[in-house]
Amino acid sequence: MTAVGAPAVFALVFLLLYVVSRRRDPRMLRNGVFLTAAAFFALATAVAALTLVVPGFSLVVGTVLLLVPLAVVVLGVALIANGFRMLRSEGRSLGNTLSLLAGVLVFVLPAVAIALFVAASGEGFTLWDGTRIAVAVLMVFVCGYFAVSLVAFAVYSVVYGRMRHGTVPDKIVVLGSGLIRGEVPPLLRSRLDRALVVYRAERAAGRRPLLIPSGGQGDDEPRAEGTAMAEYLLANGADPDDVRPETESRNTRENLRLSRAVQAEAGRDGQVVVVTNDYHVLRAATLARRLDLPAQVVGARTAPYYVPSAFLREFVAVVVEHRWLNVVACTPFVLFTAFLLWESFQQR
Repeated sequence: MTAVGAPAVFALVFLLLYVVSRRRDPRMLRNGVFLTAAAFFALATAVAALTLVVPGFSLVVGTVLLLVPLAVVVLGVALIANGFRMLRSEGRSLGNTLSLLAGVLVFVLPAVAIALFVAASGEGFTLWDGTRIAVAVLMVFVCGYFAVSLVAFAVYSVVYGRMRHGTVPDKIVVLGSGLIRGEVPPLLRSRLDRALVVYRAERAAGRRPLLIPSGGQGDDEPRAEGTAMAEYLLANGADPDDVRPETESRNTRENLRLSRAVQAEAGRDGQVVVVTNDYHVLRAATLARRLDLPAQVVGARTAPYYVPSAFLREFVAVVVEHRWLNVVACTPFVLFTAFLLWESFQQR
């Protein structure tokens, strides 16, 4: 198979897998893996074809590859700058430092891997040299795995967030995100405003979906989020008969599960639209799928500076929720590292 034909076949295979999987359920994370793989092999096909037919195009490709380290540096600097912006604007918390930590790791991890390789390249070869190489290789593989996973998650988050689902909701669930001094802050207000847009469109079409603002009372909150959210909805034109707050949930999973109980109490059993912020749509959708809810998720716009840390927080949460899958995926890397260590031991 030619250099053009092989990636083209892979691109078509992954594109077919994506189409079939998305038609089955657009909320599955594997859709992002299939879509990202299809895009990668399609790009590889285009590059291979242009290299064959355009004189000097291989030089362009080489130049782009040489710029990759510069792009990584720019990414690291941008993440660190965003991290300091988050700390100034949103206060100190672990979630608000994620972009700063990611930016630091962009510089630290490659430096550590390079240092390990360099340290093992001296004269002679000891078991300790083999250990350094094995650890460096494991770092490269594991970091590469999570970097690709992050790209796939990011790509499909954008794609899913822009889908038109065609759902006719019998219930609109608005996920809580915290109050400030008992009042609705801008981030949560954007979710409520997006829910009101959906609600008004349904009312204009002659339907009356149930609005369920969902959120319990945090340790630093004087009242439940659902109560404050309901007040905002009513103050902005929602019919009191259509608003049923849920005030016990503490996280997204409970938002969805307890809102279903509110829906059942109201005698509603139709489709659901869940409203959150754009960085949160895919994770909320996957949770809805795991809870077997007939729900699709739409997102409200978020201030750009807030997105990197919030999105990284979502990715970390998804990794933790699927930790055993990630352990299995990383097992071949660990086994390969063990093989390198064994080879080092044999050469002593």
